[in-house]
Amino acid sequence: MRPVPEYDPRAWLLKALRETAPAMESLLWDLDDSVLDRPPGDGEWSCRELAAHMAAMERRYVERLERIVRMDEPRIAAFDSDSIPDEPFGERHAPRDEGVFDLVDEFLALRRQSVYLLSSLDGGDWERRGIHPYLGPMTVTQAAREMNEHDLAHLWQLRRICDRLAPAPAQAL
Repeated sequence: MRPVPEYDPRAWLLKALRETAPAMESLLWDLDDSVLDRPPGDGEWSCRELAAHMAAMERRYVERLERIVRMDEPRIAAFDSDSIPDEPFGERHAPRDEGVFDLVDEFLALRRQSVYLLSSLDGGDWERRGIHPYLGPMTVTQAAREMNEHDLAHLWQLRRICDRLAPAPAQAL
């Protein structure tokens, strides 16, 4: 019998963070362009808005991680991920100015930057802290877990949207 490999929570976290953009892309791949801007319900985001939100949030996460890693207990900005759906569009462009896969590619490029930074850290660096205005001290580990939780919430949301918008499979006669 082979021995069970030792559990490495950082390796699993990095793996999860690396897999988010490809998971988003696979969910969106078979959708028709005509449904990408259609919100599934009142007050819900369309697929394109969700992809833009993920890219906007990743810019904030990269900035947060870089500040914590490069400075001694820096003040880090507070941001509420649920309050940012329209903000990235006002900052740069309207959501329909870019294709959804361009937005996923932007998210992927930013995520690679985050994962590269996290992969370069040794054990002690994962415990470096920034000071959040409401939560107090926040370690790199806590920031990375927050990123993963944000990913999981929106991947679940995207899966539900795609399931509602995808065409029904053809039935055999």
